[in-house]
Amino acid sequence: MAINLVLKPEIEAQLIAQAAAKGIPVEQYLQSWIETNLVTETAQPFHQTETPEEWVELLEAFTNNPALANVPPLSDEAISRESIYREREDSQL
Repeated sequence: MAINLVLKPEIEAQLIAQAAAKGIPVEQYLQSWIETNLVTETAQPFHQTETPEEWVELLEAFTNNPALANVPPLSDEAISRESIYREREDSQL
């Protein structure tokens, strides 16, 4: 795949300098950099890479989701200790 980018002159100069420092063509340097950063980004879960602000934004988006507005609350029985641990206690008998 071929992609054309229009870069600011100072960014282009930095890329050329970094590629030259490694002794490789700019195209090869960019390809390597993109592959490394894409793999790193996809290999790390969100909870390891997010900022506190991103967490807040995600939680607010979740809690303000219109789909949750019509969800009925859980009953007292559903959240009681006996209900939660019943299967585990029964299997231990």
